[in-house]
Amino acid sequence: MEQAEVRFRVRYAETDQMGVVYHANYLVWMEMARTELCRVRGVRYRDIELQDGVLLAVVEVNCRYLAPARYDDEIVARAKLAASNPRMITFGYEILRAETGQTLSTGETKHMFLDKDGRRVRVPQKYRSLFAIEA
Repeated sequence: MEQAEVRFRVRYAETDQMGVVYHANYLVWMEMARTELCRVRGVRYRDIELQDGVLLAVVEVNCRYLAPARYDDEIVARAKLAASNPRMITFGYEILRAETGQTLSTGETKHMFLDKDGRRVRVPQKYRSLFAIEA
């Protein structure tokens, strides 16, 4: 299955007093990879919202921490489509230390498609191939 990745260095502001990346930053890195996945598949994430009024609300998050990331580590955040249907999509993630390839965390986010008023909707037909949803 197709995946996308982003590379960056851990900023000092992302670490805690122990010099370890604060746990919530992994969710931000997952979002960065998810946004890149949409981009490489041909759609900017924000255009789904702006042009079609469809929001992808996070309804579930899972993150398993395996090893700590530290200040100035080069990180690779990868995202892939894990599952999808006309009302919900699941993305899978892997966060790695670039230098060694060590897996630092794995995770998943589940997203429900909503309209601007927060009501559940089916994803528009034009985005079904983006999210690997069968007609």
